[in-house]
Amino acid sequence: MVETYSFGEYAIVYNGQIYNTKELRNTLKENGFDFNGHCDTEVLLKSFIHYGNDVVNHLNGIFAFAIWNSNTEELFLARDHFGVKPLFYTQFENTLIFSSEIKGLFAYPGIEKVIDSQGISELFGIGPSHTTGTTVFKNIFELKPAHFAIYNKSGFHIERYWKLKSQKHADTFQETCENLKYLLNDAITRQLVSDVPLCTFLSGGLDSSIITKFAADYCKKQGLPPLDTYSIDYVDNDKNFVKSDFQPNSDNYYIDLMSKNLHTNHHKIVIDTPELASYLEDAMIARDIPGMADIDSSLLLFCKNVKKEMTVSLTGECADEIFGGYPWFFREDSLNSNTFPWSIAINERQQLLNPVINNKINLKEYIDYRYQESLNEVEILDCDSEQTAEKRKISHLTLNWFMQTLLDRSDRMSMYNGFELRVPFCDYRLAQYVWNIPWEWKALNGREKGLLRYVCNDFLPSEIVDRKKSPYPKTHNPNYLSKVKDMLTIIMKDKNAPINNLLNRQYILDILNSDGKSFTRPWFRTVNDWSSTYGLPLSG
Repeated sequence: MVETYSFGEYAIVYNGQIYNTKELRNTLKENGFDFNGHCDTEVLLKSFIHYGNDVVNHLNGIFAFAIWNSNTEELFLARDHFGVKPLFYTQFENTLIFSSEIKGLFAYPGIEKVIDSQGISELFGIGPSHTTGTTVFKNIFELKPAHFAIYNKSGFHIERYWKLKSQKHADTFQETCENLKYLLNDAITRQLVSDVPLCTFLSGGLDSSIITKFAADYCKKQGLPPLDTYSIDYVDNDKNFVKSDFQPNSDNYYIDLMSKNLHTNHHKIVIDTPELASYLEDAMIARDIPGMADIDSSLLLFCKNVKKEMTVSLTGECADEIFGGYPWFFREDSLNSNTFPWSIAINERQQLLNPVINNKINLKEYIDYRYQESLNEVEILDCDSEQTAEKRKISHLTLNWFMQTLLDRSDRMSMYNGFELRVPFCDYRLAQYVWNIPWEWKALNGREKGLLRYVCNDFLPSEIVDRKKSPYPKTHNPNYLSKVKDMLTIIMKDKNAPINNLLNRQYILDILNSDGKSFTRPWFRTVNDWSSTYGLPLSG
């Protein structure tokens, strides 16, 4: 949702939600500001008038906005701390063009769609992640998370206003637990304020159960109707589900447990295989670039169906990144891989390239460069234990690459349907606090998200607290793979298909003819099977 508002010499265009609007409004009133309404857009603009460029240091929320000062002929742009909301820009013929979507920039006359060597390296080497600040298109950039920019007669100037700060954690274990409970409650309840119908996504995992628990309690305390919760499933999934040590029960068992425990008004959205495949193109259009296949289209369809009754939902996204919930935080082979541990199929990625391009571009060199560039940003303290120092590095990579990929997915798939997803675990205050907690506490009892589990023992059923991490619900229906294979075969059989200017057509045909077995390692590693399963996990 994009809103516009003008106030004298100032005009704003804004996408997002400010969660500390009430405090800002009170401060502004104390300083002589009056208000015409109750929207956060007006509060944001008047906060800028009051604080100037420092306004970004007074905001708690998800946002991308631009403010024009007609008196000084200066444009101010800013993006939230973790880049939940997108903001792209380019400069063309002495003009700055910006948009919340890449396709919006291409609507401007004269801007061409060009993919150069860096774009190909991003798409095939880094994708579906991307290097912050870049896109796959030449001269198309994104404003980085936690940055603002000023555009005026002297040019275009970018400045960082926030980053995670490494410092000694001084609190006791008990104080740490109490502070976490406070920060969790504050982040979640702030984001429950809404003028439109609001719900939570409930998968039965730890993270979504935490969100739903605090949200349900809030509704009860406020005298509101029972909280609406939603989950996703697929036609015949229970029939095709196979129990394993990793997943002894399907999500439905845990979803029902939490819904009954919290007395929520639960809704199950069931998606069919043909629909999941047919929306793959919509999902790519929503992202503007190739993404994560059915992981994208399923969320797009999920949001589309929930949108029929709701407008906003809270999700458990980002807890794994903040609290250390992924296998690569614990596996020595991952920690010593010297590359992004969720993306190791480098040779297979290289082989996908058209032979002409393959001879000119070395994906491994590009990946290694971006990997080391990112690690150089990590601030290690002398007081850090060996484990904490090591985990700062992998946490930095996870927050700045893996989490960004999930946040991109969440925002694009939801906003494509005019639906808003909020991510309380991504509250910058919570992330900053957890960043400095010693790893020995964070991974309490040697478990992923061990500290978070310990904190939740007081208010969640033990079955939820002790549940092993489960991947984002995927269809187990074999018809999906068959359908997608048929779709891809039709494209690849067309020698003149534009995509074959980039792809190694014969290599892909060989994969199709061998039922996909030629591609032995996943494009993006999953949580439960790192050797053979394709897909991407979603937090609790």
